[in-house]
Amino acid sequence: MPMIRECIVTTIDLAGAIHLAPLGIIEDDQRWIIAPFHPSRTLDNLRAVPFATASFTDDVRIFAGCLTGRRDWPLAPCEGWPVPRLADCLAHMALRVAEVAEDAQRPRFACDVLAHVAHRPFAGFNRAQSAVIEAAILASRLHMLPRERIEAEMAIHRSALLKTAGPRELEAWRWLGEKIASHWAADAAKA
Repeated sequence: MPMIRECIVTTIDLAGAIHLAPLGIIEDDQRWIIAPFHPSRTLDNLRAVPFATASFTDDVRIFAGCLTGRRDWPLAPCEGWPVPRLADCLAHMALRVAEVAEDAQRPRFACDVLAHVAHRPFAGFNRAQSAVIEAAILASRLHMLPRERIEAEMAIHRSALLKTAGPRELEAWRWLGEKIASHWAADAAKA
């Protein structure tokens, strides 16, 4: 299995409009693969402007926020690079698309790393942060996974969250819970 790093990927369109997306980028030898689903703004942006910035952050609110319509996070320019990074990140990588492997569901953009910059030290793992990341992945797949699986996995992650969360993790969890509940309410209303 390839290693996947969860991060916030920043892309831009031809007009310079910035888009943030929580994505797992895939390590592939010396390159990193960005594999956005069809349809997505990240996919459209990478096709138009073949550059991205991967920001590595321990603030899980940004992952949850991007999935729940809260995309207004402070950004910082990257020296000599057209795509900004998260202002509050541990590190970032400037990525240039080198190859594209087309796929009906998830095209794969193989990217060269042009810069890898550290901004502040990593303070260590927190189980609640991991729980929020897993919940965010589930929330991004509500249309793909059965409700029973999502409920079962959320219950497991909730246990870790309740034992180790700080205010940021609790806020992010609440946002994701609201998104999931809203999705199920909309499904019930259609039935």
